[in-house]
Amino acid sequence: MPSFHPSDDLLMDYAAGSLSEPKAVLVATHLALCPTCRATVDAYESVGGALIESMNSDRVDSSLRDSVLSQLDEIEPERPTVMTREALAQVDLRVPEPLRGYLGSGLDDLDWKTRGRVGEWRILKDQASHTSRLFRIKAGAPMPQHTHDGTELTLVLAGGFTDHGKHFLRGDVATADETIDHRPIADADEDCYCFAVTDAPLRLTGTFSRFLNPFIDM
Repeated sequence: MPSFHPSDDLLMDYAAGSLSEPKAVLVATHLALCPTCRATVDAYESVGGALIESMNSDRVDSSLRDSVLSQLDEIEPERPTVMTREALAQVDLRVPEPLRGYLGSGLDDLDWKTRGRVGEWRILKDQASHTSRLFRIKAGAPMPQHTHDGTELTLVLAGGFTDHGKHFLRGDVATADETIDHRPIADADEDCYCFAVTDAPLRLTGTFSRFLNPFIDM
């Protein structure tokens, strides 16, 4: 059971369908691992549905309402996918859906871009307003010290890391912004795999690495 969760504002925006795709994928993947947040999102969706029901129906053109309802009737419910035992054996269970669908392979088969003891793999490259990537941090290794010009959301997929005295494990979401200068360190007994989404560049702040900022695509 995760101990660290997306903010209530993020969960509310997810329930309303107003999150960007990268953040929505991260929140949805957390929901796959967190029954507490699933219940919260269900409650927000129920409240939203009740508000819609309470709206004065006279303000809605009847022909428009009938058209929308008829289209809903035509939508067939999605059929669950039944996987064979052989196909299931190929699934990397460290990565829940919907994130798994964006990878095309297991974590071990990705073409990692390695910097020291940290590997990186970009996804959702068409989303110019956000940077989305997977990180593979070797056991016991630190991330480069850095801060942010915006918000960073990091979801732990496997292993864990410590940051500012907090220990994040599978399913946990760490949130950082421009007020935080940090250097997360992976647990010593296992490589840590994370999915991170930033909505602005991060900046290296280490004694020497900060001079590399102009040359690094972060």
